[in-house]
Amino acid sequence: MNNDTLKGQWHQVKGEIKSQWGKLTDSDLDQIEGESEKLVGKLQERYGYARDRAEQELRAFQSASSDSLTAGADDATATRH
Repeated sequence: MNNDTLKGQWHQVKGEIKSQWGKLTDSDLDQIEGESEKLVGKLQERYGYARDRAEQELRAFQSASSDSLTAGADDATATRH
């Protein structure tokens, strides 16, 4: 999942983000609006991460989310046949 995908699928991934980083509030998520830079900043603020650590956490999340979205798309395609 890249930054454009994060913004485009924000409503779908918000719940996953809140599960991953429970210290983020609903207000935080509303402020972030799918923008990765804002998410990195909120991770720094809420968790005390250095910027590098926050970016690394986001990349790992995006990679895992991308894998699960791809798996879901494969399942949906298989179901349609």
